[in-house]
Amino acid sequence: MEVIEQKIAERFDLYGCFQCGKCTGGCPVSLKSKLNIRRLMIEGILEKITENINEKKEIWDCTTCKTCTIRCPRGLKPMDLIIGIRSLLVEEGHIPKTIIEAMENAYKHGNPWGKPKGKRTEWLRLMPEGIRIKDFSQGDSAQYLYFIGCTASSDPRVQQVLKSLVICLQNLGIDFGILGSAELCCGNEIRRMGEKGLFEELMEANLKSFETYRIEHIFTACPHGFNTLKNEYPEGKFEILHTTQIIAKCIEEGKISLKKEFKKTLVYHDPCFLGKQNNIFDEPRLILDAIPGVILKEFDRSRQRSLCCEGGGGRMWVEASSEGQRLAEIRVKDAIELGVDIIVTACPFCLLTLEDAVKTTGNEEKICVMDLSELLAEVIQ
Repeated sequence: MEVIEQKIAERFDLYGCFQCGKCTGGCPVSLKSKLNIRRLMIEGILEKITENINEKKEIWDCTTCKTCTIRCPRGLKPMDLIIGIRSLLVEEGHIPKTIIEAMENAYKHGNPWGKPKGKRTEWLRLMPEGIRIKDFSQGDSAQYLYFIGCTASSDPRVQQVLKSLVICLQNLGIDFGILGSAELCCGNEIRRMGEKGLFEELMEANLKSFETYRIEHIFTACPHGFNTLKNEYPEGKFEILHTTQIIAKCIEEGKISLKKEFKKTLVYHDPCFLGKQNNIFDEPRLILDAIPGVILKEFDRSRQRSLCCEGGGGRMWVEASSEGQRLAEIRVKDAIELGVDIIVTACPFCLLTLEDAVKTTGNEEKICVMDLSELLAEVIQ
């Protein structure tokens, strides 16, 4: 174990930490969890991180929102340390049952939700009559690959978002195709749950598909998929964009004219993987500002300070170790205090966690949650 400890300290440059505590101080879950990133950094330096490691249930509370890494004045990567600790737990088999199931599903079915590969394109049945979507795996070609992602392919609620987005993209004249059943999980959440080997297998399989179909330009609506395709797949292989970037560019170039009014008061929730991890803050707001009738307000904790919804880092498949108020519920409370009608976001995980929080707080009659593409579809048609 001493060799492992030494490697951890060196791999994550823990000796450069001067214990300011900004990592824990900025962590959105630290106030309600035993998760203490600063303490983990100390244990790594003192070569004690593996002591009672199986008892540290709070390791799974981390949402990998990256706030700790962003706030580190020494440029260290505390988030990566937590992922490294999870990898040790994965190797020893000491992980929550639901995490095991998610990983097994990703290995067997190509997605952590467990939907069979052959049903990955079932969402196509939702498309209005007359809409045809190109499929690279069926011999079609297009300018862009739309990488759908596991959640949009599997979850009925997010499939409605997918339907709205396809309508918007076709109205904008965006030339895109999909991979159909050849698309596999991007591996973002798998890597953050500590299964590096499976992540690499999924990545290699997707890269092979991209090469087979000569794909050079990719966009996705999922910030988690966007993050891993852009930052963790090999650089220079292809261009990767988020859908808000494509739509915002169309608005800036005058390719879209929104005339139908949407007289509602909105607040935009910045997804961690889109905003603080990839600095995409302005494009979603530009789109909302272009919609006639919209009154757009801001959370106090917005942009780089946006409050995590607790959906990332594998948290969609494991419950928190603490019983404190969920961050998504705090987010809903803040939105109600702002007096808005709708919380708008641009992430499937945020959509699901925030909608659930609206229900658990009993505020269904006061406020609702929409994806940005759903709102856009209402005014673009």
